[in-house]
Amino acid sequence: MSRSTTAPSGPFAVPVIDITPYVADGGPEAERARVAREIDDACARVGFVQILGHGIPDAILDGLTGAVDGFFALPLPTKKTYRVTGANRGYSPPKSESLSLSLGVESAARMNDFFEAFNIGTEARSFPGLDLSEDDYGLNVWPAEVPGFEPAVRGYFEQAGRVARTLTRIFADALGERPDFFEPLTDHSIDVLRMNNYALPEGTVALDGDLIGMSEHTDFGLVTVLWADQVAGLQVLGADEVWHDVAPVDGALLVNLGDLTARLTNDRWMSTLHRVKPPIVDGGIVRRRSAAYFHDGNVDAVIATLPSHLDAADELAYEPILVRDHIKAKLAGSRQGKANVAAVREAARVLAAAEREGRA
Repeated sequence: MSRSTTAPSGPFAVPVIDITPYVADGGPEAERARVAREIDDACARVGFVQILGHGIPDAILDGLTGAVDGFFALPLPTKKTYRVTGANRGYSPPKSESLSLSLGVESAARMNDFFEAFNIGTEARSFPGLDLSEDDYGLNVWPAEVPGFEPAVRGYFEQAGRVARTLTRIFADALGERPDFFEPLTDHSIDVLRMNNYALPEGTVALDGDLIGMSEHTDFGLVTVLWADQVAGLQVLGADEVWHDVAPVDGALLVNLGDLTARLTNDRWMSTLHRVKPPIVDGGIVRRRSAAYFHDGNVDAVIATLPSHLDAADELAYEPILVRDHIKAKLAGSRQGKANVAAVREAARVLAAAEREGRA
């Protein structure tokens, strides 16, 4: 397999790939090999992909969107009762985070992200045979005011987790590793489902130059599976240092790589910077929802560059890092306002894009 690090060429586009051969039992080997090649190409050129054939039933997706709508329609004081201190769980109100700080990039307005979110995820007690701490995972809270919220969200969480594990199986083939390569890194993974609502009220508002739905960031872990409305707002930073709009095609989930997969491949596969701008039509804000499933890896796993990728860049390989330490530094940036000084490569790309935008 080629280890070329030549910069991607041609117009920016997020590939659409049907992963049915890996989802269906007994998918033909030739078709699986084709999917793995397409995933490898997409991960190397873009770091984002749209997947079809993921197998999540429409009823599960309908249940998720109903639960999301029900919770975010609650009065703000009620939602704030589900804030959780010291854990990546529960409710985050608008302007309580600045994801650019997870890259060490200071924003003009500090905590300027105009979205609200609700997080659930795996708990340490999900793995009773292991001596794990809830300090690394977190206990879920479930809003009693929304009928059916917990079973609907759990149903989607299970399906999204299946898709994430299918993707790491494809990744193993695409990287030329053994089929179970990712299992020791993910068999008690810190997985989080973040349900987002871009919280500016619909209608005409006074907009200023620093209005951001969700500021530029990379995702922390191995892979993210994203359901989103087909509404403008998501932007991806291309190799041309230009922000490009991305919206899912009918029936697709968006998938992007996280920092840990970029470390594994010495940046041959890309942990792509992305952000959300408030969707504005005719001077008014249009509502946008999304749900991101983060498959972040085992808290005690050490992520080191694959030997096959040590020559994949002119620079030195990343130093090995403990998943716990990596996620802790990222969350300290986004939630506690502490710049992550380790994210040197990512910060340089954000600043280069900002400079280019300033010249435009």
